[in-house]
Amino acid sequence: RKAGSLIIFIVDASGSMALNRMNAAKGAAMSLLTEAYQSRDKICLIPFQGIAADVLLPPTKSIAMAKRRLEQMPCGGGSPLAHALQVASLTGLAAQKSGDVGKVVVVLISDGRANVPLCTSYGEEFDAANDDESKDGKPSRKYLKDEVIASAKKMASLPGFNLLCIDTENKLFPMALSVTNQALNAIKNG
Repeated sequence: RKAGSLIIFIVDASGSMALNRMNAAKGAAMSLLTEAYQSRDKICLIPFQGIAADVLLPPTKSIAMAKRRLEQMPCGGGSPLAHALQVASLTGLAAQKSGDVGKVVVVLISDGRANVPLCTSYGEEFDAANDDESKDGKPSRKYLKDEVIASAKKMASLPGFNLLCIDTENKLFPMALSVTNQALNAIKNG
């Protein structure tokens, strides 16, 4: 029996995803969910907001359940992007170990504005001594971006994993695209 694919949707549900961008993100996810269902792939939904990412819908073939969960997804708060990438990696690895899944495609729908460090997602306090550019005891943008790039790089090193980023930023040079390009360059350059 041939192992199918798992499509993991990581959806940014943080406060920076204004209502119009959140609706666009949900619309894109719904469209991709329908396509995944038609291909008979398993789907998984991981929203991130507040201080952590959570698996809202474990790998399943039920598009009806996926749509319900997406429509009821909570929104607001921080943006733990690096944690979301780590949760998706662990979820994909667990699915691969089950033998039902071969290829894992991670679809990230976000504006790329990470503002919650990994330590916070794991219940620890941020140590400003680890960030030369920290101000007022908070992580710098560089620190947060480096965490996201490191998490994306780890994911890219996993066999059978692919990452697709859908940027919801409305700027000329969006943050998510910038972070994604830097992660890809880091992967290429070893």
